[in-house]
Amino acid sequence: MVGESDERSGAQRPLFAGTAAVAPEVAVLKGTLARVVYRDSERGFTVARFDSEDAGEVTVIGELLDLGEGTPLNLRGKWVDDRRFGRQFRITWFEPREPETRVGIERYLSSSNIPGIGPELARRLVDHFGMETLDVIERAPVRLTEVSGIGPVRADKISAAFAQLSQMRTVMVFLLGHGVSAAFAGRIVRRYGKDAVRVVRENPYRLAAEVWGIGFRTADSIAEKLGLARDAPERLRAGLVHVLGEQVEDGHTHVPEEVLLDRGAEILAVEREKLRPALEALERGGTVVREVLGDRGRTAALATIAQLEIEAAAAFAELCRTPARAVALDVERAVAEIEVAANMQLAPQQRQAVIAAAVDKCVVVTGGPGVGKTTIVRAIVGLASRTRRRFALAAPTGRAAKRLAESTGQEAVTLHRLLEYNPQTGAFQRDHATPLEADLVVVDECSMVDLALFRALVVALPASTQLVLVGDVDQLPSVGAGAVLADVIASGAATVVRLTEIFRQAAQSRIVTSAHQINQGQVPDLDAGPAGGDFFFVSRDEAVAARDTVVELVCERIPARFGFDRVTGVQVLAPMHRGELGTTALNAALQARLNPPGEDRPELARGERSFRLGDKVMQLKNDYDRNVYNGDIGIVERVDAEAGKLWVALGDGRAAEYERADLDQLVLAYAVSIHKSQGSEYPAVVIPLATQHFMMLGRSLLYTAVTRGKQLVVVVGSRRAVGLAVRNATARARFTWLAERIRESGSDPESDPGSDPGSDPESV
Repeated sequence: MVGESDERSGAQRPLFAGTAAVAPEVAVLKGTLARVVYRDSERGFTVARFDSEDAGEVTVIGELLDLGEGTPLNLRGKWVDDRRFGRQFRITWFEPREPETRVGIERYLSSSNIPGIGPELARRLVDHFGMETLDVIERAPVRLTEVSGIGPVRADKISAAFAQLSQMRTVMVFLLGHGVSAAFAGRIVRRYGKDAVRVVRENPYRLAAEVWGIGFRTADSIAEKLGLARDAPERLRAGLVHVLGEQVEDGHTHVPEEVLLDRGAEILAVEREKLRPALEALERGGTVVREVLGDRGRTAALATIAQLEIEAAAAFAELCRTPARAVALDVERAVAEIEVAANMQLAPQQRQAVIAAAVDKCVVVTGGPGVGKTTIVRAIVGLASRTRRRFALAAPTGRAAKRLAESTGQEAVTLHRLLEYNPQTGAFQRDHATPLEADLVVVDECSMVDLALFRALVVALPASTQLVLVGDVDQLPSVGAGAVLADVIASGAATVVRLTEIFRQAAQSRIVTSAHQINQGQVPDLDAGPAGGDFFFVSRDEAVAARDTVVELVCERIPARFGFDRVTGVQVLAPMHRGELGTTALNAALQARLNPPGEDRPELARGERSFRLGDKVMQLKNDYDRNVYNGDIGIVERVDAEAGKLWVALGDGRAAEYERADLDQLVLAYAVSIHKSQGSEYPAVVIPLATQHFMMLGRSLLYTAVTRGKQLVVVVGSRRAVGLAVRNATARARFTWLAERIRESGSDPESDPGSDPGSDPESV
């Protein structure tokens, strides 16, 4: 560790402790933080001018937390050349040092955020104590009273604040020295304060559970540096919780115990039998629930997820068996009047769905494209209006809610807004105690509803409310855990209307017919050629060639032939994020062609993310303060790199402002994952499909992608990949138990003993 010479003793005396090995390729700078140009106070990312002893004044970028101007530092990192801002030093590690001069001490004190010390008092302290100033503050604060204007109380406050600052920075250097990034280190300090080092030393795995953004692997890396044994009980418990969390991210609500132990042994590199005591300890502590679930045998689940499933099942079963508020209505006649008033003719299946929604308590309407789900919802709303029932229309996303409102001519909102989500508390205001005031609730795009959102919905419904769920059960299930729509259908608790008739106008579309063929396990005609209408296949067996073809289609061929805007009219939907045909590589290639660097295209970067004026971007999380939501796509309409801000136009009158610190909420969206496209429609869709995607290829994935295109769908890739996807009807099946729990919650001892609760419900 680099130390500084003490003028009084000549000894090397560091201000804060810390160690780090210097790799040969890493550059080292020694100097003083001269001026902070930009700082993200939450994550510590800083752009600053640094007065280097060897290189003069240079620009440094990286995570420096709240270090003040005038702080002497040792920096380690590498030089980078930014296209716009020139040569910069990117910091990978830093170490505060004690100031070496009187001027340095004065500047350090005046900019270190020590209450009670400003520039004037800092000057007077240094004038009086010289190079001993910091020693006096730290070790002999009573001597501060020798300076005019400082009494005993103020002297104690200055000394205490200085000690706290030193302690916090010591903690920071400890964390940085153990492989924690400065951004995470800042969160750890804010969470635990002066106890951070103790917490990390005693059980670093607490970080994964208690500090946002820190996962098991980061905590495990810290634990390894601290010398924690590979088979330490806290490591084994944390590893099992991590595996269960991975399963939730993959959509499962539980996992067979043997699968859990196998995966845990793999990632922890320990014998699987050592994990059984750890699993039992997690069960005793209430973190994990273990159950025997049918032929799956003994299973394990995170207690929070198991509780969501239990509560959702109980609330939905109660809703189904509670009678609706009686309404005097000749349903057949009312439906006929709606047909006349709206100038529509309902098909038999559609009529059955509308009547079911009028008389049955809980109804599911499901079917693929072109089968008339939108017409049914319009009729249901019309019927509710005629009977003066209070109704609410909702969907999981803002885009789906907007389409629902446009198709019905009625207000429709997101489920989060309907249930009055409070981002400050992370809870919904509508619940058992404060239920929704509605006689009928219609939810569209229900294939996107995950277990947590379904539970929030059903516990907020009065027992007498009718619920209509509309969606395509054959699409991909929700991004979050659960397979709600499929499980509700399988439970037999609701009336299910399966729409199978494709209407004549829709049947003329090869998008619609191809989607239905895929859903039925048939490979669609891939050789239609120019007469293919709105569905095409371009054969490319090699991934790089397929990527180049995707770029050519988006940027040249589709706009030239069909007239779609290259940026807003064409959307690439990819099965994966990684690989030559993943969203990351495709976005880089499309950005380079559609929006290359230029003097007229200012950009804003944070870390590896960079966004230019004119870029197509997507929001990754719900942000109610900005009124932007997960999956919203917009165009960067303004960039102010000097102020560290950009603005995104979202296409429906909304605009959102982002500071540099918020850029982790955005990704480029020239290409997005098929999962992220759920609930959306695009004028033209390009789908790269290769055998390198084999881990993801499934019928529901391809079916979902194809049904996102309104006017044009082009699949680029190999015939073998298309065949693999179509034949794989069980890809990524989810472990859930909602259907069974609904049946158990709704079981009636006097019901027909001959009924089979496990059979599929009969379609109307």
